[in-house]
Order: sequence, then C-alpha cells, then structure tokens
Amino acid sequence: MGELILPTHLVVLLVLFGIVSPILADPLVVVPCWQIFKKAGFPAPLSLLLWVPIAGLVMLYVVAFSRWKTDPNAALYPGAAQQQPQYPSAG
Repeated sequence: MGELILPTHLVVLLVLFGIVSPILADPLVVVPCWQIFKKAGFPAPLSLLLWVPIAGLVMLYVVAFSRWKTDPNAALYPGAAQQQPQYPSAG
C-alpha cells in the first residue's frame, strides 16, 4: 500500500485553520453567551467554559434546563412582576 502524501499547501491550510479558526470563532460564541448568562442570573464568566469542549456542552444544558432567576417579561412590562393577578371572588 502507498503512503498518504498531502500537498504542502493543504498542510499549511489545515494548520492555519486549526489555529485561526478557534481564535476567530470563540469570541463569536463567548460574547453572546456572556450576555445571556448575565441576563439569566448566572455568573457571566461561566461562558468562558465554552473553551473547554465537554464542560461547555454540559454547561449549556444546565443553563438551558434550569430555572432562571430573572423574569423574562420584566423588560417588556416593568410593573408586571410586582402585580398579582386579580381574580373575581366566587361568591
């Protein structure tokens, strides 16, 4: 069987992609997650765990399926969180 010989330009491209891609792609994911965690009431630096492959995936599941500490309607309806619904009495 013959050896697998890669052209030099392909090797250079693969090495550059392996180095440049994480540097450019990580801020595109970490920055929005930082804001999401902050708004959800979680510590914002948790978004840095996205750089750790398995920890980042587990952390996203924990945040997605846990109870958030903030009210999503608070920004849309500022006084709605303090008001209790008024139901007519059954009498």
